[in-house]
Amino acid sequence: MANLPPFIQEIAKRDPELHAIVSQLYEKALSPGALDARTKTLIALDASHGAAEGVATLASRARSMGVSDAEIAEALRLAYFVAGNSTLKTSEAAFRQE
Repeated sequence: MANLPPFIQEIAKRDPELHAIVSQLYEKALSPGALDARTKTLIALDASHGAAEGVATLASRARSMGVSDAEIAEALRLAYFVAGNSTLKTSEAAFRQE
């Protein structure tokens, strides 16, 4: 998987040793294992946390694997649901009676 995100590629200029470690982890994380590469790519869409280029890159990668726009939309809907629930739960602290 030679198509590393630009921010990982940049690490090579400053810290080649860290770049090698992060690149290896990137490869391991997104390569097929118990989960197939399509599933991992859809899950990774959630990990982009506000990085529009990351979402665009991952969506493009997913499409190249045969993932439909409907599947991408559903994955993003689920990501929003999970992240949104965390915010809702945390916001309840504003109303605790001490």
